[in-house]
Amino acid sequence: MAADKGKKKLWGEYLVEKGVVSIEQIQKALEEQRRAGSRLGQTLIELGFLKEEDLIVVLAQQLGLAHIDLNSYGLKPAVVKLIPENIARRYELVALEKVGNNLTIAMADPLNVFAIDEIQKITNCRIEPVICSRSALFHVLEKYYREGAAESRPEQPAVKSTDAYSRAAQSEPSKESASAVEGNEVVQLVDTIVSSAFKERATDIHIEPDEGEIRVRCRVDGFLRELGTYSKELLLPMVSRIKVLAGLDISEKRIPQDGRFRFTVGDTDIDLRVSTLPTVLGEKIVMRVLDKAMLLIPLDKLGFLPVNLKQFEELIHRPYGMILVTGPTSSGKTTTLYSALNTINTIEKNILTVEDPVEYRLKMINQVQVNPRAGLTFATGLRSFLRQDPNVIMIGEIRDLETAEIAIQSALTGHLVLSTIHTNTAPSTVSRLIDMNVDAFLVASAVTGILAQRLIRTICTDCKEEYAPAADVIDALNLEGITGKIRRFFRGKGCTKCKNSGYRGRIGIYELMVINDVLRELILKHVSTSDLTKEARKHGMKTLREDGLEKVYNGLTTVEEVFRATAEEAKG
Repeated sequence: MAADKGKKKLWGEYLVEKGVVSIEQIQKALEEQRRAGSRLGQTLIELGFLKEEDLIVVLAQQLGLAHIDLNSYGLKPAVVKLIPENIARRYELVALEKVGNNLTIAMADPLNVFAIDEIQKITNCRIEPVICSRSALFHVLEKYYREGAAESRPEQPAVKSTDAYSRAAQSEPSKESASAVEGNEVVQLVDTIVSSAFKERATDIHIEPDEGEIRVRCRVDGFLRELGTYSKELLLPMVSRIKVLAGLDISEKRIPQDGRFRFTVGDTDIDLRVSTLPTVLGEKIVMRVLDKAMLLIPLDKLGFLPVNLKQFEELIHRPYGMILVTGPTSSGKTTTLYSALNTINTIEKNILTVEDPVEYRLKMINQVQVNPRAGLTFATGLRSFLRQDPNVIMIGEIRDLETAEIAIQSALTGHLVLSTIHTNTAPSTVSRLIDMNVDAFLVASAVTGILAQRLIRTICTDCKEEYAPAADVIDALNLEGITGKIRRFFRGKGCTKCKNSGYRGRIGIYELMVINDVLRELILKHVSTSDLTKEARKHGMKTLREDGLEKVYNGLTTVEEVFRATAEEAKG
């Protein structure tokens, strides 16, 4: 009993600290509570000292749980009915979302462990509680458990999307009031956005607040396209639904958050990595679409020229050494590394990765997610790896001297190390490592190959036509000086299949520098990047532009696309 009073006193002190009630109000509420035998929070509300909404926010903060506004949240009748009505009413709770084996439930009393245990037994799911107001909960229970309520509702279309790809059929974007989009319809809207973006082969989905509207865009083949615009009133319920799916704090709108969830489109399971960002107009959400089919592409389908493919496969099958993949963000580096790991993945090899974040789970490969708050960085992860008897180590990115030195030592002591680093070209990677204060001798000894890459768009095969490139592009790429090539160029005219862009799909262009004895000597002499590039080309290295032009001559892409992707070379 004494312990119980102590808890109540601490809870009262917490409310006072948060400034929602005064000490005098707490004392009066405690007296009333002892007389009526009710809960302290409920007593404060009944006495008019505290609003239910304020109590929910403070309680959520103290318990470290999210709180949710059921009045604006889109519930799924099928999910709600996973919990029998008598149980839902007895424990004052409702089911919100079911993702895999995880069931999120909104509770008026999230400390009721008996309720959580019973729901877990009934549904055979892992329960994740969030807090909601009791009054909103009663309204929801009446609405969804009333006999025939859900079934008798006529089906309404989700909010009309202003599909930018079929705008010819619509005169202008449609916007509907949030009042027309209740419960299940908001759920359908978010599901439709994700499904539509996936079917368009999007890599990212942007849900961003604008003046008076929400704009939805998706990134396809490296470029953003508008998918639709919606009423600004829908932002809160849309964001809430995505946050619950991703396991994020619904109540926290002031700081960025990151999470992920799994989504099914047809027969395909995809992972979505969610990032929220508070802006002056509301929270923006970006969802990175992680499709296993796109990440686990065989090496011979990535776009390597035959000579580069043979050399790269030889490098990854060596028992030790360091292979670096370089390029800007979203240039396909992770896909290349995953494809390389899949190629060499056998039962005889112990493969470990440390990533930030883990893009996709790979079978029979031990993957570690960095967690700086817990002290798990690339460097600390690598130190632990060396005690795990590894054959192959993959590091998501070399960002600092400490990580670089441990990675190089690992390569020199009999391990194959693969990693990424941010540089523009393969030869400039050597200078980057030395600028990080890595000894030139260690670089020359450990690094066996460096692969620079970009992603370029491929010509749509449905509207492919022959054309003559513009004169300034021919001059910039020095095409006049190239001999022995077929001088036919192609482009996409634009059609419904490619959304009139002329391009559909992407392919890699590569610059592979294999470190031989001659290049090692030059690295030890600290030669310039341009001198290293010249020598590497003498030994067969094709630059990114040259690799891209090979794909132009093969009719896969356009000279304009190669010019765009290799602008830094064109300047040289």
